Parts: sequence; structure tokens; C-alpha cells
Amino acid sequence: MPQTMEYELQLARRMSRLGTETAFEVLNKARALERQGKNIIHLEIGEPDFDTPANVVEAGVDALRKGWTHYGPSAGLPDLRQTIADYVSRTRNVKVTPEEVVVVPGGKPIIFFTILTLIDERDEVIYPNPGFPIYESMIHYVGGKAVPIQLREDRDFSLDVNELAALITDRTKLIILNSPHNPTGGVMPRRDVERVAQVIGDRNIVVLSDEIYSRLLFEGEHFSIMSLPAMRERTILLDGFSKTYAMTGWRMGYGVMRADLASHITRLMTNSNSCTASFTQMAGIEALRGDQSSVDRMCSEFKRRRDVFVAGLNKIKGFSCRLPHGAFYVFPNITQTGWKSKPLADALLEQVGIAGLSGTAFGAFGEGYLRFSIANSLENLQQALDRIDTWTKNNL
Repeated sequence: MPQTMEYELQLARRMSRLGTETAFEVLNKARALERQGKNIIHLEIGEPDFDTPANVVEAGVDALRKGWTHYGPSAGLPDLRQTIADYVSRTRNVKVTPEEVVVVPGGKPIIFFTILTLIDERDEVIYPNPGFPIYESMIHYVGGKAVPIQLREDRDFSLDVNELAALITDRTKLIILNSPHNPTGGVMPRRDVERVAQVIGDRNIVVLSDEIYSRLLFEGEHFSIMSLPAMRERTILLDGFSKTYAMTGWRMGYGVMRADLASHITRLMTNSNSCTASFTQMAGIEALRGDQSSVDRMCSEFKRRRDVFVAGLNKIKGFSCRLPHGAFYVFPNITQTGWKSKPLADALLEQVGIAGLSGTAFGAFGEGYLRFSIANSLENLQQALDRIDTWTKNNL
């Protein structure tokens, strides 16, 4: 029986503004169904189904044995910050120093810390919708005004720069970009990135460029707004190790930004986490400096799965799906089924054991879509297609 509490829990008002990440809620529900004996195909969680590369694991184990188990600097170990600076300098064609790098436990702290540092009440933040739900959650949490820019399927889920221009006001403090994009797999072409910079012009607006999927690109080359000289000091780059190196449980990401801002982000690290685990940082050095063939193999396999899964979805009654160009998600349009996104996602989970996400888990403009992660075996993905096809034949 639940324990009776004598005193009412009195939460701060800001807690009512805090959202969540539905993927973890659906994962918990799916696992509960598994405990009841049901067979579930997991296409809900944004996590590579590959092991962390062996050389990275060995570097972490070696670091543990050598005593890298103590506090480190809040901004990150000097060797890792230098390694990240070198990597970003090389891949974004800019000069980055270690003083501009802050290492954090995962990618989310950079989102949270950026918004905490820059946004006062009623300041406006433009963010992609559908988009990673933590953007909107954090904006609301600090009392900012969340201004969504709709990503449309007919634009291949790249934002309309003219719409962006119309949304910018005197209260706009931050614009969030995400390419390759979660949940759609859309990629902003270089011309759109350059046009975003032109629209911002000389305004004192910061861009948070979430590039966590930058190495998981199936066509073309990744281009960062940080690479544009006019945007260099107004860009915060978010990247990390979770997706690229299948290191989700290691909890390690980083932000790259002007040094004076980095010092404030570091103070938030000191006040919240103290530091990122030292042995994981040593593994991170090996990840960036060592053999990259595992990244290439993983990306190639995701592309193979993408091709098969999208082709299969497009044969299912009521489903249509564009070909995503990056990340490891597909975002099929389900409007022709006649179902709303959330009821359809629930039905597929409960009736045929397919754990996916409603498009509305990523914002109001996600209605009419589902998100499936292709971070599962080709065999399981084919089985998922068969189950969805059977369900639609019986229910549509």
C-alpha cells in the first residue's frame, strides 16, 4: 500500500514547466510488456545497437587500472579538450583552442547550460519542431518563450529560412539548429545554413548548433554554421560520443564556444556535476584519435537498414516515408491511415509489439507522423514491417 504522507509535497512552480523525453517512457512501457511475456521489437530509443569499439573500451579499462578514477577539472581533462579542439578545427575548418571546449556528461547538459546561461524570462528562443523535446522543455523551464519553426516534409524537413526571418524579433536571443536532425533524419544543405547566417546578419543572436549526428550522414558532406567566419563567435557547437561511437552509457558530450562563454558554462558544471568521469574522458581521447573504421561500418549499416525499412514502409497501406539523409531514424507520414499519431503508436505497441514513438513526442508539428529508430537488426526491422503490414490490413 502507498505510504501516507503527513506533509504535502510543495514543488517549485518551475517544475510544472518541465517536460520529458517520451522515448524513455515508451521504453519502460515496452519492457513492462516484455516482463508479461510479450515479444517487443524496440524501435523507440535513440541508441546505436552496436558495442562501443574495442579500442575505446580498452582505453577506458586501462584508464581505470591506472587510477583515472578521481576528480578532474570541471571543463574536462586538458588532453581531451586539446583532442576535441584539434578534431573540431579539422572537421569544421576553424581554429579552436582548448579554452573554448567544455566536456560534459552527455549532450543534454550543453542544451540545458546554454539556455540557463543566456535566456532570461520572456527572452525568445527559436527551435525546430518537430524536434528534440528537451529544447522546448528547457526553454519553458527557465521562463523563456519557445518559438517553434515548423520543419515540413515537402522541404525534406529542412527549415524554411524565410519563415525563420519572419520569426526573429528584438527579443530573440537564441536559435537552435539540429542537423542531421532528430526525429526526421533531415539534413540542412549548406545553402540553407549560409542563408540562416545571412538572415541573422549582425544581430547579437547566438546559435546553438546541435551536431550530435554529424558523423552519421548518408549522402553529401556535413556543414556547420560554425564554419562561417561571421558566425564563429556567435555559435555554440554541441557534439559528443554517444551516437558516433556507440557510447551512450559512457555519458560524454561537449560544447565548443567562445572562451568567455565557456567559463560560465564551466561554472554550471562545477555547481551541478563537478566534472565528467575521468576514465570515460581517457576513452574519449582514444575514440577521436584512434581507428575510425567502426564509425564508417556503423554508418554504412544504418544506411543499408534505412534503404530496406523505408522501402518497406512505403508498401504499407496508409504509410509514406521520405528517405532520411542522416542519423538513424525514419519519420513516416501516417495521415492516410486516418489515425492520430499517439493512438497509432500505442496500438502498434500494445497489439503487435512494435515500440515506436508518436510524432507528437517531438512537438505539435509532429502530428501525422511516427518515429522509428533503425538501430536494430535488419532481421528485426523486417519483422517489424511484417507486423505493421498485418496490423494495417486488419485495422484500416
